[in-house]
Amino acid sequence: MSALDNMNTLKENVRSFTRRDQVFPFLIPQTHPLIDTSHNILLYAEGVNKSFDGFKAINDLNLYIREGELRCIIGPNGAGKTTMMDIITGKTKPDSGKVWLGSNINLLEMNEAEIANAGIGRKFQKPTVIECISVWQNLELSMAGVRSVWGTYRAKMSSQQRDKLESVLELIHLKDNAKLLAGNLSHGQKQWLEIGMLLMQNPKLLLVDEPVAGMTHQEMDRTSELLNSLAGNHSVVVVEHDMDFVRSIASHVTVLHQGHVLAEGTMDQVQAHPEVKQVYLGE
Repeated sequence: MSALDNMNTLKENVRSFTRRDQVFPFLIPQTHPLIDTSHNILLYAEGVNKSFDGFKAINDLNLYIREGELRCIIGPNGAGKTTMMDIITGKTKPDSGKVWLGSNINLLEMNEAEIANAGIGRKFQKPTVIECISVWQNLELSMAGVRSVWGTYRAKMSSQQRDKLESVLELIHLKDNAKLLAGNLSHGQKQWLEIGMLLMQNPKLLLVDEPVAGMTHQEMDRTSELLNSLAGNHSVVVVEHDMDFVRSIASHVTVLHQGHVLAEGTMDQVQAHPEVKQVYLGE
């Protein structure tokens, strides 16, 4: 190859490197194989156990979340709710048991980032939005795709991505606040924004921890509408202590006690359950 050919090749590489209408192939995250939900079950947790210094936080837990359902999980403090979510998201590894996303993805063989990329999003009780940038920018940075600083700088939003962002803004009731700094939102609005940030990742399963803690009644009503609107397109698991809120959204409730499932059914069914009355309702 001549010196002129080498120079032309170098120029072409530089032009390719500085283009803003595409991202580098090595920066594009690998897409995960399609989740197999042919049995209509998105999440399987079977025979799961976890102990901390002799305390059994999870005790032979069996939990099955259907595709597109909205499930509420309740239970007293120490019932194992947080540890259960930690195991599902890879923050904690169980001592034994199986946890699968669909029937072909073994979550116990994956780290937290791989589990998130596979389609599981988690919202913690305290919102973790970036307060010094706008609502729009929070959602834009959360968009599925390149995570690197250089990738974020060079990425150009497509019309489909812009449509996605605008639809999420509408869904989370923040369309009129798109340019507002996230730090100026109310507590409830920050909770909605964080849910929106998760939705930008196109998750199959959303784990939502106490979404209405500290909210006004009006914010709680809107949160109920939001979570109900997500069911069908996503499976949503809500851990909550507010029984009135749980009743407003849940068709199926799971009660945890001492790390295992004590009862499951409708809200009326679990509230009428004798053991639930004893250990959770104090009767």
